Amino acid sequence: MPLYALGINHQTASVALREKIAFTPDNLLEAYQQLLSLNSVCEAVIVSTCNRTEIYCNLNKSETLEVLIWLAQFHHIEPLELSDSLYCYQDQQAVQHLFRVACGLDSLVLGEPQILGQIKQAFATASQAKSVKKITNKWFQDAFSAAKKARTETQIGANAVSVAFAAVRLAQQIFSDLSKSRVLLIGAGETIELVGKYLIEHDVPNITIANRTLSRAMLLVDMLSAEAITLEEIPNHLADADIIISSTASPLPIIGKGMVESALKTRRRQPMLFIDIAVPRDIEAEVADLNDAYLYSIDDLNGIIEENKQARQQAAIEA
Repeated sequence: MPLYALGINHQTASVALREKIAFTPDNLLEAYQQLLSLNSVCEAVIVSTCNRTEIYCNLNKSETLEVLIWLAQFHHIEPLELSDSLYCYQDQQAVQHLFRVACGLDSLVLGEPQILGQIKQAFATASQAKSVKKITNKWFQDAFSAAKKARTETQIGANAVSVAFAAVRLAQQIFSDLSKSRVLLIGAGETIELVGKYLIEHDVPNITIANRTLSRAMLLVDMLSAEAITLEEIPNHLADADIIISSTASPLPIIGKGMVESALKTRRRQPMLFIDIAVPRDIEAEVADLNDAYLYSIDDLNGIIEENKQARQQAAIEA
């Protein structure tokens, strides 16, 4: 029974394509039900993050085309739109690929630690969906062990940088003194928590956290000395923010062009910086068309992140 790893990532596909085939917590269980109903699929784990969507599977025959067609159909796109950006690894190469991903060697930010937690969560969800059996279980347990070994025996995680770090660095380049800026963070997950910590290091005194549920946002309030609001309250608070950084799992945009137009009028055209590190995107792309609104997506952070890769290259070889 061959093992396969197939998918797209930040190296092969644009953010527009990545968001089209991103899975959300709301549709993952349905996805597993459909995936396991295919004749070729025995076991599978879906990993879907802002930088990648991958399917790790154990097939009873070499029918990756069936999986590709299913992936395209599930997300309502044509298979040809996906095929040019798709990579596919088999057996030993598939195993090696998962190990590299788990260690952070295939990440946009070399050695970033978040991906391991994301893979563990993906594995837990697949187990809940009864999509994990003996072979896939060993594959992923060995990947977790490899990642732990790489982090303890090399410097791959030293001087940690991340997409969150890059977002704050970008904000610092545009607003040279962040201590005078007012920031709205949208979401309350691990990435936003990291963004918040970096902002505190830059003495940002005014942070508001918007989240679907206030209870989750409140967990960060004390840590960041922030104010918490719901997503529905964003229109009333948007004009107060100089910098907006968003990272949620929402399948639809949270901030639209009209909402930003209203905020800019209230601000009397004072500029606003939007950094959208969500896939699918949280902020409508048309916001970039507005004067005094500056919108950056996760792909725009590549240049900043590239600067931080050099220090980890030797450690990556060791890992």
